[in-house]
This record gives sequence, C-alpha cells and structure tokens, in this order.
Amino acid sequence: MIISTTNFVAGYRVAETKGQCFGVVVRSRGLAGNVAAGLRSIVGGEIKEYTELLEDARKHAIDRMVANATAMGANAILTMRFDSSEMGQTMTEIVAYGTAVVIEAGQSGYEQAR
Repeated sequence: MIISTTNFVAGYRVAETKGQCFGVVVRSRGLAGNVAAGLRSIVGGEIKEYTELLEDARKHAIDRMVANATAMGANAILTMRFDSSEMGQTMTEIVAYGTAVVIEAGQSGYEQAR
C-alpha cells in the first residue's frame, strides 16, 4: 500500500477513486505513566511516556486506515492526514485519514500538466 500526503504519486496515475478511508484509535496512559509524565513535566523537557504513546497510536491508526482502504479494493492512499483530540483529561483520539484510490503506472495528471 502506497501512502502519500500529496494528491499524486510520481510515475502513477489514479485509475479509480474508491473514497474516504480512515483509522481511529483512542488511547489512555495508565496511572503509572501519568504519574511519571507528571513528574517529568515539573523538570521540563520531552515527556517520553506521551511521545511513545502518540507514536504507537499513530502507527496503529495507519494500520487501521490501510486495512480500511484494502477492504475497499484500493492499492494507495492519497492526501493522508492525521487529526487528534482529547477526550476527557486522560484519553487521546488519533485519526489517520485519506482518499483510497487505485493507481497504475503512467504519468499523473500533475505530470501531464507540466
């Protein structure tokens, strides 16, 4: 599965647009992680417990988005983005989304216009 944050993939053309695809993950850091992160925030600097949590959540959201696009019959996802929000004070929602497409070798519309 090719995933691109752009509207095209160099050397490929979009043969079919399948539609919107997404992957959603809601994560919460456990009490021990929150305590450790709280102590780190007093000193300042990177809070590694939350960085790891968000990196893992993004990877999981991408995996779910790819599964969604695959089920739609796509072989690529264009204009992929992330969105996040807090739910309550202890949970974070991460969404990966984009447009599921079928791409084929050939010049993209962007390349043809140049």
